[in-house]
Amino acid sequence: MSTIIYPSPIFGPVHSRRLGVSLGINLLPSDGKCCSFDCLYCECGLNAERRPSSPLPTRQEVTEVLERQLLKMHTEGPKPDVLTFAGNGEPTLHPEFPEIVDDVIALRDRYCSEAKISVLSNSTQVHRPKVRQALMRTDNPIMKLDTANEAYIRFLDRPQGHYEVESIIEHLAEMSPKVIIQTMFLQGAPLNSPIMGNLDNTGDEYVRPWLEALRRIRPRQVMVYTLDRETPVQGLEKAKPEVLDAIADHVRQLGIACSVSY
Repeated sequence: MSTIIYPSPIFGPVHSRRLGVSLGINLLPSDGKCCSFDCLYCECGLNAERRPSSPLPTRQEVTEVLERQLLKMHTEGPKPDVLTFAGNGEPTLHPEFPEIVDDVIALRDRYCSEAKISVLSNSTQVHRPKVRQALMRTDNPIMKLDTANEAYIRFLDRPQGHYEVESIIEHLAEMSPKVIIQTMFLQGAPLNSPIMGNLDNTGDEYVRPWLEALRRIRPRQVMVYTLDRETPVQGLEKAKPEVLDAIADHVRQLGIACSVSY
C-alpha cells in the first residue's frame, strides 16, 4: 500500500477538498510519523512502520521557513486560503505548539491577512489548558471525534496512551462555539490488522450517541467525511454518499452547520 510522509516544517501549497489552497505546517519529523493515535485509515501509515529518526523542527526553524514561503506566495502567488497545522501525526504534540501558533498568527497578519489558520487535530491533547487556549486562538480548530463509543475508537483510532472519550467531549464543549468537529465515517473489515472485525460507524448504534455528543459540544460546524486516499490497512471501504448525506441532515436538524466530503 502507498502512504504519504510530508516534508517538514512546511509543505505545499496543496488543494484541500475541505479548506481550499492550503499551506501545510508540519511540526513533526520529515522522515516518519509521530502521533498519539494509530488510525487504521491514516494516510501516513501505521506508527510502527513509520518511526522517525529525525528530531522535531524547532520553533525558529518553523518561523524562518514559513516566512520565506509566505513571502514567495505573496509576490508570486497563489495566495493561501488557509495555513494548516497538519502533516505526519498530531501537531499539538510539539512542546512549543502554543508559541508556534502565536508566531504563525503574526506571520499571517503580515503576509496574507485574509488567510485563515486551521489545525487538524485528533483531540488527544485538548485536556492541556495551554494547548486548548492555543487552539482557540486559531480560526479553525478542527477536532476529531469519530464516534462517542470508546471501544470503537480503540479499535479504529487506537489511542497510544490514556484516552477517555467522555473527558474529550467535555473539553471540546469548553471550546464552543468556535470548535469544528471532523468525523470519519467508513465501513469494511480490516484484512491485515492485528485486530480483526468489522468496522462501521454509520448505523444508529454509533450515530445517535455521536449526535448527542454534538448536542453537548455545540460546535460551530461539523465536517463529515470518508476515505479519500489508500489506507495502510486493507479492507476499509468508503461510506456511501447517501449515508453521509443522511447523517449530515441529522446534524443540521440540531441547528449545526455540516459539510460533507465524499
